[in-house]
Amino acid sequence: MDILIAKKMKKYRKIGLAFGGGGARGFSYIGVIRALEEAGIKFDYIAGTSIGSIFGAMLAYGVDSDRLEKIATSIKVKDIRTSKIPLMPSSSDAIEKIIIDTVGDIDISDLKTPYCAVAVDMLTGNEVNITKGRLCKALAGSCAVPALFQPVEFEDKLLFDGGLQNNIPADVLRKLGCDAVVSVDINSTRGHGAKSTKYFDLLIASVDIMMKSNSIKGYMNSDLIIKPDLKRFRASKTDGMYEMIEEGYRATIEKIPEIMALFKRKKLKKHWWSIRKYKD
Repeated sequence: MDILIAKKMKKYRKIGLAFGGGGARGFSYIGVIRALEEAGIKFDYIAGTSIGSIFGAMLAYGVDSDRLEKIATSIKVKDIRTSKIPLMPSSSDAIEKIIIDTVGDIDISDLKTPYCAVAVDMLTGNEVNITKGRLCKALAGSCAVPALFQPVEFEDKLLFDGGLQNNIPADVLRKLGCDAVVSVDINSTRGHGAKSTKYFDLLIASVDIMMKSNSIKGYMNSDLIIKPDLKRFRASKTDGMYEMIEEGYRATIEKIPEIMALFKRKKLKKHWWSIRKYKD
């Protein structure tokens, strides 16, 4: 009986979902989650970077899209940016409070779906894949854009935005044992420079360019990529939130048949994905 169960487990195909960074364009994740809910699709693992870490964790906990939309409508940029001093980074307290108010002060291991938040440790310069510890701290660290937010102390690390090194953490899901990965890139139409020479616009444009460059690895490790059309929205503005939600929903609905097909395939042979990417 044990041998039979083991054989069945080997045939089970693990599918991961990666949420990338992109600032306020992350509101589109509410639409992505809504489309997945309607299709009844649940992933085996979830990973997220920056704003994607927050929505990925909410999905892993089981917060539905309607509740996420209600929370989102109450959030303003001024509520997140706590510093009153020009050019002075804000603390992450506001982000942590939003997380705690939504799901409680829980550990990552308490999430219903295995989850990983991606950040960068500024003490070593290394990428950090966080699968345990206080959720609110991990997410705040993953979202801590340099010069906008202060770094977040997490255990023996000093965390900054994961997008500095890995904006679409598909490779993280591979390392966690996923046979296939669906990624969402909310930054695909950005990274083309700033529209003004104002300090804040230049900073956000720099982050966009960096994230676009760091997304290449994510593309190489993804079987399917959902790319909402968000080129008319800014990472630093909440204007157009409902339109962003709709774009996320529309882009995901179009990919539902392909996502379902990933679940129906037989288990992949070892390293099939790495061989395929060089042939494509």
